[in-house]
This record gives sequence, structure tokens and C-alpha cells, in this order.
Amino acid sequence: MINSSTSEYYRNYHGAYLCEYLKSTNKQDKCLKTILSIFIVTLLIASIIIAKPIFALENTNEIKLANTENSIYIQKNFEENIKNKYPGSYINFPTKGVAHIKQVKYINSKPIKINIVELNTKVNPNLKIKPQIASKKLNSKTTVRRIAQKEQAIIAINGGFFKPQTGVPLGALMIDGEVLSGPIFNRVGIAIFEKRNETNFMMDKISFDIKALTKNLTINIDNINQPRMLSTHTLIYTSVWGDFSPIAPKYGYNMLIRNGEILKISANPIKLDKNDYVIQAPKEIISKLAKNNKKINIEIKLQEHLKDADHIIGAGPYLVKNSEIYVDFKEQKLHAISGKNPRSAIGYKNDGTFIIVTIDGREKASVGMTLYELAKLMKKLDCEYAMNFDGGSSSAMYVKGKIVNSAVNKEGIAVSNALVVSEFNPNEMQLSSLN
Repeated sequence: MINSSTSEYYRNYHGAYLCEYLKSTNKQDKCLKTILSIFIVTLLIASIIIAKPIFALENTNEIKLANTENSIYIQKNFEENIKNKYPGSYINFPTKGVAHIKQVKYINSKPIKINIVELNTKVNPNLKIKPQIASKKLNSKTTVRRIAQKEQAIIAINGGFFKPQTGVPLGALMIDGEVLSGPIFNRVGIAIFEKRNETNFMMDKISFDIKALTKNLTINIDNINQPRMLSTHTLIYTSVWGDFSPIAPKYGYNMLIRNGEILKISANPIKLDKNDYVIQAPKEIISKLAKNNKKINIEIKLQEHLKDADHIIGAGPYLVKNSEIYVDFKEQKLHAISGKNPRSAIGYKNDGTFIIVTIDGREKASVGMTLYELAKLMKKLDCEYAMNFDGGSSSAMYVKGKIVNSAVNKEGIAVSNALVVSEFNPNEMQLSSLN
């Protein structure tokens, strides 16, 4: 007896069905028609799928939709990468393409509070990164919060070193292509390039080639808008320095230039109106320029690879160079800032991600970091290049309305300059330009 659950039953059943099918031509015709219909429908569906991208090229709405979906994917990917990179940390996203992370690390069983901001302008092209000064003049100071609020920034960090008495930056500073102050001791700086909605960075030791030119004479200028270091130096002071130039050095003079013409020579401070500048130099150089009183022009050239930069801010020392720890504080004459201290630093990764860091210090809850410890942290954060900013009591990080690190007086001290990150709405910018 053949049971319905046995394999023999099914072999006999299907064999009988096949024999009946082969005897019937009607059944064969119906089957062929069915197969042919399925084949034609499948061919039509495949043709539509293949043709869809071609049709999309002719439909601008579909292209925009594809870009929007891609942008959403990139943002989700950015956020997922941040969460995977900083497990167990406090994380928030102040705006698209920006992450703020708070951590507590331990070195030799001592706690260290860390604030990190990672941002990427490829995820959010409306983000703009640039230095800003405390006021319209270099000889002024204010808090990082006030600089950020003045610029309507969402992120800000204190910037380069400055003279505590006056607020004058001690290092290279260029904003929107205008050189405000020159570098000192050949220290490192970061150059920011903004081209076609794309932001790029380059970190290098900054040097300016500055010359005073007349028809028959070329004078090398040692620096611009910096305190005098040697009595033999020839310096330029522009109206952004302050209302008056400094007093001339012993055996030296100030020469006031307006529209290329010499207006005044004096050893005393000279009042600077807008677009005026003063050449301050030893007597023999001022005498040479006075004899060639035709037209005096100032020429400032950056290094070739930095000439197209929009912004530059200098500080130092290096922390990471070519993805390797590189701390050259002796070479950059920064011996005084060694030891465990509050720190501020910036860096960038190969994929264009910009990283901002503050380290709390000088307190029981956070002991601070040495420069080498900071360099190790920046390398661990995958920085290709990183550099130290002014630290100590100057160290302050602002995130969307608040100072988020343990800064002095909860606000940080008044500083000369800051690096700010703002977010611009292109539609609002276009509308405002029409008003």
C-alpha cells in the first residue's frame, strides 16, 4: 500500500499528471501562452527600470530630490559615525553637520574634562569658519561669548596669543583677505580657504614678505601691527592697530603715509585715520624714503601655497603634523606654556572634518594636560594636522549660547580674538542683497 506521505506516492502522482499533460495539446498551448505573457511583462518592467535614470536627467525636480536624499543620508552617516566614535559620551548636535561631545578621561588616575566639537562643511556647506577680533581695532579685548554673539556664531573658541595689557594679537591674523597682523617667531598657523561652497584647510608655519616700494627704492618690512622686538626693525602700523601708532624707538621715526604720500614724520605717536599707515623705522631708512618722496606703496605677499587663503590665524606649537605627533614648542619659543594646563586646540582630518577641543585644568575635577598629552589626544581623534591655541585662563568654548567648559569666571577672561563657526542661510543672504 502506498501512503500519501511517502515519496513513492508523489512520484506516481506527478508522473501520471505529466503523462496526461503530454497527451493534451490544449494544455500545452495554454502553458506556452502563459509563459510568453510572463516573459513579455518581465521584459517591460526591466525596460522601465533601466530607462528611469535617463528620464530623471530631464526632470530637475527628481534630481533635487535625489540630492536631498543624499544629503539626509550624509547627515545620518555623520551622526552615526560620531556616536560610534564616542560611545558613552554626552553628545548633542547643535545644527546639521556639527557635533558637541563632552568626555571625562583619566591620565594616571587623574580626571580630565574634555569638550570636543566636530564639524564638516561637506555635510553642511552653510557652515563658515573664520577668525574674528574683539572689536574694530586690534588693541581691544572681550569675552569669547561676546565675540560669538556679535558674529551670530553657533560655535566659538578663543584664538591666538595676545598681549595681555593691550589685546594686540601676537601672531598672524588675516580675515577676509585683509592682513591684520603678522607672524612672530615663524610660528604655525591655519589657513582657511573658501571656494565654491567648499572649505579647505592648510596648516603651516606662516611668513609674510612685506615691502615698501617707491620708484627707485625697495625697503624690506619686518612685520605689520606687531609690538617692536628690536630697535633695528622696520614695522608698519595700519589704522586697525588703534587710533595712534606707537612711539618711535630711540634713533627712529614714524612716517605717516596717506594715499601713497608722506604727510608727517615724527618720533611721537601719530594719529591714524582710516586707510592711513605709519612706517616706523631707524632714522636712516626714514631718510631714504623721504628722499624718494614720489609714491610709496606697500606690498604684502604670502607663501605661494597660502596666497589664495581667505583667513589665517596663528598660534602654536604644532601638535600633529602629517598624522604624526609633532610638538615643536622649543623651536617656536613657547617654553612658558609647558606643564599641565587648561588647553585649546584645533585640527582637521583627511575627510575635511574640522575639530575643536578644550581641556579643563587647574581644578580638582580636571587637572589639565601637557602639550604632549594634548597631541596624543588630537592624534587619537584622527587629526591629520593639529595645533595649540592660547590656553590657560584664556581657554573657552562657546556652543549655541553657552560657554561649555569650566572657564574662569564661568565666562573666560577677555581675549583678543576667537575662531568662530557661523551658519548662513543662502536664501536669506540672497534676499538681503536685494534690499
